[in-house]
Order: sequence, then structure tokens, then C-alpha cells
Amino acid sequence: MSAQQTQVAFGVQKADPSLPVEVTSESLNVNQEDGSAEFIGNVIVIQGEMRLTAERVLVIYNADRSGIERMEATEDVVLVSPPDAAEGDWAEYTIDSGVIVMRGNVLLTQGPSTISGDQMNANLTTGTATMTGNVKTILQQGAN
Repeated sequence: MSAQQTQVAFGVQKADPSLPVEVTSESLNVNQEDGSAEFIGNVIVIQGEMRLTAERVLVIYNADRSGIERMEATEDVVLVSPPDAAEGDWAEYTIDSGVIVMRGNVLLTQGPSTISGDQMNANLTTGTATMTGNVKTILQQGAN
């Protein structure tokens, strides 16, 4: 089954963007000029049930540096919002809106079924996602 766009449920738990964000990594570079922070090496970002892993995550703070505006993840990006998981080359998470945009060889796994596409827009607060660009769905049938 192939399409240009498809909308799917994503994650069972609705996310709460106000929850604290926990980040672990092998190293951290802080830019005092723009207040950004780059986490490098086996980066794990956890917020509630949501878990994002990548090799590099750039954290951009809001104007008054009171909180995180967005995060950009690159290299082997995996997003898990149980029970669903998605992987891609690049992702951007805008914290306040709870929206994650994922691009590049995006593969969404939902149980035995998979959906691939060029881009996925996931809204963690509503629990929905839209896949766009060369969307291909593989639905597994029968007993598992």
C-alpha cells in the first residue's frame, strides 16, 4: 500500500510537555554565546514515557533561557512513545507544542506493522502522527 500521506495513532500515553526533560550523553558542549548545548555520543532524552535516542542532540533554549525551546537530534535517531517506535536520520522536538518532526528514511513500527516515509510529524500531546512522502505501509496479517 503506497500513498503520499497517511495519518496514524502514535503512542498510547498522551505526553505532558511540562514534564522535566532528562538528558544523558558521553559529552556536552555548551555555547555561552547563544545558550545552546550540544550533547554528543549515545544521547538519551527522556520526558515522561517518551524516549529519544541519537548520536547528537542540540538543545536550543528560549529567549530568556528559562526553558528549552526545541531539540534537534541527528544520526541514528530513534523515538519511542510506547508502544510505538520510529527511527530516522533527523528529528526536531518543539517542547511546548509537543510536536516532533522526523525526516530521512523514517520507519514507524506499530506492533507487527510498519510504515515508512520521507517525513513524520508526531504530536505527542494528541497521540497522532502524519507520515508524508513516498509512504509505504506493510500490514501483517494473521496470528502472531
